[in-house]
Amino acid sequence: MDMNDKTSASKNIAFVGLGVMGYPMAGHLANAGHSVAVYNRTRARADQWAGEYSGRIADTPAAAANGAELVFACVGADDDLREILYGDEGALAGMSGGAIFIDHTTDSAVVAREADEAARGLGLGFLDAPVSGGQAGAVNGALTVMVGGTDESFAAAEPVMQCYSRNVTHMGAAGNGQLTKMVNQLCIAGVVQGLAEGINFAQRAGLDGERVLDVISKGAAQSWQMENRGSTMLKGEFEFGFAADWMRKDLGLCFEEAKKNGALLPMAMLVDQFYAHVQQRGGGRWDTSSLVHLLQNM
Repeated sequence: MDMNDKTSASKNIAFVGLGVMGYPMAGHLANAGHSVAVYNRTRARADQWAGEYSGRIADTPAAAANGAELVFACVGADDDLREILYGDEGALAGMSGGAIFIDHTTDSAVVAREADEAARGLGLGFLDAPVSGGQAGAVNGALTVMVGGTDESFAAAEPVMQCYSRNVTHMGAAGNGQLTKMVNQLCIAGVVQGLAEGINFAQRAGLDGERVLDVISKGAAQSWQMENRGSTMLKGEFEFGFAADWMRKDLGLCFEEAKKNGALLPMAMLVDQFYAHVQQRGGGRWDTSSLVHLLQNM
């Protein structure tokens, strides 16, 4: 084991869901010296992972979780989490001895609290731990993780989550990780729309777009989106990154929660409709920065 890596004492770990995020995250855990069992709904993806990293493939989430101290998951949405969590083949059925389930999926606070209650009833731990940083953050081990759950479960899992993170923060009780991720997505929506309008304005004004971004990124307008997406937005390149489909799913979670807490989200609702237009243009899998495409092609 390379002790320069962000790691902790070797543990038995399961990872369920090897998508664009889960695949490299599980890889970081294996590279840090942990014993990793993986499960993926599409077996070929698990085979590919096992050919690249050290670990074993399980046929069900329960089989992956058997004997694991920590069980991680990164799947699509609420129902996907329920599918891999419950039932005879679900992860909870394979867990024992105070093991902890860590959900990196961006899903609802409702399902997080539901899963926490189910885990507690079995003497298990649960953390809702959505991430920010996108595929690049997962590949580079530089994700930001916002976590809900008990102090004890967080203390046990936090050193391991550091394997693929630059920041792991405990936000309080179960569900609070997902609520924090909603704040994250709301802020991103506004930043991307503002950047799209600024870039389109610069282009129509005849300015050198790259030079504009270079100078304003040194001041108060600077953002992650500007640094990492500004240049590709100028070029009209969107075939990568965090998809518009996923952003609309995440914003939908925000709208449902806002109905309960009374928060007004007028900007987010407007941007959500812009993403709907991106989808109508066949850009559902385009990066969130594709908002500029609407302005460039009106």
